[in-house]
Amino acid sequence: MQTQSIDYIVIDGRIATMTAPGDFVESIAISAGRIVATGSTADIRALAPNAQVIDCGGRCVIPGFIDSHCHPDMHGARYGRWSDLSEGPHDMDGLMTLIRQKTKDRPQDDWFVGFGYDDLRMGGYPTRGALDAAAADRPVFLYRRDGHLGVANSAALKIVGFDRNSIDPPFGRLDRDPKTGELTGLLRETAAHAIVNHCQRDFKTEDFMAGLGRVFENFASYGITSVHNSLCSTHGIAAYQRMRDAGDLHMRVGLLASGREDDLIEAIIRSGWRTGFGDEWVRLTGVEWCPDCSTSGRTAAYYDPYIGPKVLGEPDDNRGMLLYEAGDFNEKVLRAHRAGLLVGADGVGDRGIDFVLDGFEHALTQHPTNDHRMRVEHCCNVTPAILKRLQRLKVICSSATGFAYDLGDAYIRNRGAEAMRHMWPHRTMIDAGVIAPGHSDAPVCHPNPMRGIHSMVNRRTASGADLGDQEAVTVYEALQAYTVLGAWAGKEEHIKGTLAPGMLADFAILEEDIFSMPPERLDELRVAETYIGGRCIFSRDD
Repeated sequence: MQTQSIDYIVIDGRIATMTAPGDFVESIAISAGRIVATGSTADIRALAPNAQVIDCGGRCVIPGFIDSHCHPDMHGARYGRWSDLSEGPHDMDGLMTLIRQKTKDRPQDDWFVGFGYDDLRMGGYPTRGALDAAAADRPVFLYRRDGHLGVANSAALKIVGFDRNSIDPPFGRLDRDPKTGELTGLLRETAAHAIVNHCQRDFKTEDFMAGLGRVFENFASYGITSVHNSLCSTHGIAAYQRMRDAGDLHMRVGLLASGREDDLIEAIIRSGWRTGFGDEWVRLTGVEWCPDCSTSGRTAAYYDPYIGPKVLGEPDDNRGMLLYEAGDFNEKVLRAHRAGLLVGADGVGDRGIDFVLDGFEHALTQHPTNDHRMRVEHCCNVTPAILKRLQRLKVICSSATGFAYDLGDAYIRNRGAEAMRHMWPHRTMIDAGVIAPGHSDAPVCHPNPMRGIHSMVNRRTASGADLGDQEAVTVYEALQAYTVLGAWAGKEEHIKGTLAPGMLADFAILEEDIFSMPPERLDELRVAETYIGGRCIFSRDD
């Protein structure tokens, strides 16, 4: 018999429980933020006649989306300090005008930093000289959308000590004009991070808090109720706890603590924190390192060289780069794994994924664990050989499905159409029993999960380019990647991912029925309302 006080009832819906294909209910009852009963609208109304009513009006309801790899902490911190270039300008003239406007009458040492720069949309990178002229020799840095490259002007290069006599930093590259030897201004990996770290050196926890509300309001409008904050920083962790205490956190956050902060990882291990520490709002998911790079930026590690147009100064035989020595990476993974921490590490190209799997296999050999749930983050180029390793080691392919939609055209250009056969191969992975949740990597890609779902079902990029329909999946399977499997990847399947009694009442009401609408329109599907624990955090009517 139901004895709990029921706070809300959700009625007259086509509610996909995601417990099995075709399993729908009309209504759910919610008490203290969790689902306590499901059934027909009549039954649930009779169970709780005085509860607050959420009337779906016959619309489709799904569990709240789980974005299992994104970067809201750093995205939030950069709002208000840096210029967001993700929505424009759309050409070089517009960019130079923006830089002139932003730097005019500013102190000589005042930086212009733009993030979300898209060289594909812009037709390449501006020259160092053009940036010098636009900023009147004030420092300028344009950080590419993938976070692995950036272009700097002369003043910016000088501030961090880069000139034509500089040697490439470890795990980085200073691109040079092959004729003159001068730096072009394009910086790869750790070379770009030298400027980023300089410009972020005075970021405070308050900066993160100020922007995170805006980031999560946007996420909620796409039905997202949980995120795994990839490479989460010390300031980000502090911000989430303070927002939680103040009642200002309206998103459930799993922390993948950043391996770029050695002292952070050491502190977590020393404290004895293990995966799962925390509560249903802020929880330690694990730790993460980033050994591999960017395919769209032509730095991810592959066995075969990149094809297509090269950027000035790019190596002739470009097979990408790795960002750790194998011995060092293996030791980091082993230490964290032994401490009871889920380990994630970025592998994008086939060589990069193998590098990560080598580290995982070393750790599992030294310290065998059945339910380790190690994750290869992004895990794009899943060749047949890599698929077998994922199966054997029981490693999660934390799949960058958002890349297929937003960056798929760049993948085709840089790797070739034939290579798409093994990019994000969800049909093959599902059939092989490999767990493969989906994610956006926002702000690298747009946070809307429907874009990734669209590409999984239709195997098309944003422009409509073909990714190979032999790897297409059903709508239900694509939804699983953003709900059930996202929960599994965070070791939270006992509270998230389905709409069944005992689970958190996190759900989204859709404007159309995702299961019956034309699949070619999936990227147009909008969320009407989003709820966490039965409380509305987004309504399109508002």
